[in-house]
Amino acid sequence: MTDLAASLSAFMSRVAGPGELSGLERLSGGANMESWAFDWAEEAYVLRRAPSADYMAGRPYGHAVEAALVKAAHAGGVKAPEVVGVLAEGDGMGTGYVMRRIIAEVSPAKILAAPPPSLVADLGRELARIHALPREVIPEGIPAMDTAEALAELKARFLSYGGDRPAIALAVKWCEDHLPEPTEPVLVHGDYRMGNVMVDAGGLAAVLDWELAHLGDAHEDLAFGCMTVWRFGQLDRPAFGVGSLEAYFAAYEAAGGRPVDRERFRFWLIYRTLWWALGCLQMGQAWRSGADTTVERVVVGRRTAEQELDLVRLLESEAPEAERARPLPPSPVAPEVPVGEPTNREMVQAVRDWLGEAIKPGAEGHGKFQVVVAMNALGIVMRDLDAGARAEDKRLAEALMRGQTTLAEPGLLARLRRAVLDKCAVDSPKYAALAAARADWGG
Repeated sequence: MTDLAASLSAFMSRVAGPGELSGLERLSGGANMESWAFDWAEEAYVLRRAPSADYMAGRPYGHAVEAALVKAAHAGGVKAPEVVGVLAEGDGMGTGYVMRRIIAEVSPAKILAAPPPSLVADLGRELARIHALPREVIPEGIPAMDTAEALAELKARFLSYGGDRPAIALAVKWCEDHLPEPTEPVLVHGDYRMGNVMVDAGGLAAVLDWELAHLGDAHEDLAFGCMTVWRFGQLDRPAFGVGSLEAYFAAYEAAGGRPVDRERFRFWLIYRTLWWALGCLQMGQAWRSGADTTVERVVVGRRTAEQELDLVRLLESEAPEAERARPLPPSPVAPEVPVGEPTNREMVQAVRDWLGEAIKPGAEGHGKFQVVVAMNALGIVMRDLDAGARAEDKRLAEALMRGQTTLAEPGLLARLRRAVLDKCAVDSPKYAALAAARADWGG
């Protein structure tokens, strides 16, 4: 912290003039990319940085290009933060940039508890503005996405992770069979969702986190924030957990966005759910490789189960009506609990209880966040030891990807439903879609 404060003071003196650093605090979350809030000369700022170049490995572009894009968006009338300076190698703080801090709410739970009346319209309007940014203002280095190539890369990643998750295999095959024709590319934000927007009483205040921006299909952005996971429990509000798709699409089109193609929207809703399922699996690979050994990586890796549940819910309409009505098979029988020496589950529970009772009360800021993540990880292990639920079935996954097996096969949809219910109950028991699926499927 001391070294960062000294380096940041020198940087701010250069880009913002004389002042004094105060209130330096790391914002919660963000195990990879760090965000630090601070004050300088009585104004509020945020430093977004990666501590070293290693953290940026594999990304299509670095912070200098990202900062240039945020500047272009801000200048083009988008509610993007105002960038005041970009870190250089000699600044000794890794890579990143400093922005003026926007005082507004970013927590999805708090926003969705009482969203401003204009928010759905604001989200549609702002996305239309992003998509309307002219090509000449978009900095070099922003990549163009070829959907077919991107899907092939997702499939290759899935195979490299074992290729043994049937729900993911089902989605890969569906996307291959429903690949849309290419369309005129626009600037796609790539991560336009709750959690990456700030809201105040007047509505949408800022669009954050531009690191996944690229040139591509506008419908990708339209769909991403409507994924179940990014509705944060508000399942009856399909647009961002805020409102209806009809109101969202109408606002987008009224602000100059191209007419929304519902079938193309559905493709991207399924594609990005598949993308995030593999993104979660990738977290486990990052931990195994040593690239990121934080507990948060392995916990997010287990959120794959949420996306597998969502994929089955999205794709079950492809099954015949009789299969959709078929009752679920029973869950596997839980193993008997020994009564002698402490079991693995009991030992894990003892450590989890100790963290909650002895460590969490004294933790603060990011440290407290890490304790909560560690307790969550141990909770997953405890439930896993109780249930023994597995998601892997390589033979079935291979048959689904080859098209040899489909949802028309008697009993397959019911088996998939049971498998994703049981796995999600272990990994994410509070996931809102789990309760909804149980109610729909009788599980």
